[in-house]
Amino acid sequence: MNRELTVSDSLVVNTDPTTLYDAISDPTQMGSWSPENLGAVVHEPRDKAYVGMVFDGRNKRGRARWVTRCTVTVADPGTAFEFRVHAIGVKSPSLKGANATWRYDFKSAPGGTTVTETWTDDRRKWPDALALVFDKIVTSGKTFPQFQRRNIRRTLENLQKHYA
Repeated sequence: MNRELTVSDSLVVNTDPTTLYDAISDPTQMGSWSPENLGAVVHEPRDKAYVGMVFDGRNKRGRARWVTRCTVTVADPGTAFEFRVHAIGVKSPSLKGANATWRYDFKSAPGGTTVTETWTDDRRKWPDALALVFDKIVTSGKTFPQFQRRNIRRTLENLQKHYA
């Protein structure tokens, strides 16, 4: 059985695409709506996100805490924001390797902006059986696609509440 490598969901948020893009493309603010992220530290001072920008995300799941190293791969204001997670660790992102890609697409819609959040599993070199066992251990019995589908919905609902 091949594992599912991409999941996404969409929701209309009551604000314009540029305002929503500005909020989501600031990784220091992601902890305001993500159920797992606690925010981030950007490596170089900046005013706006740009392709190549590197940041370290702080994350939690239950009692577990970890840090990820991420690089912005798409920064198109009001249209799309994407970053790749390419290192992870407990106190510092020292274990290098493809992990995941997160993408946000923005489209004007009646009542605001349709935002689509997409998670892609970049662990392509992992055998499916190993990924399945690992996923179920770290997510209390779910696959990462099942787990991320729920996290994506929560993030989108939190954004919707923030801009209500």
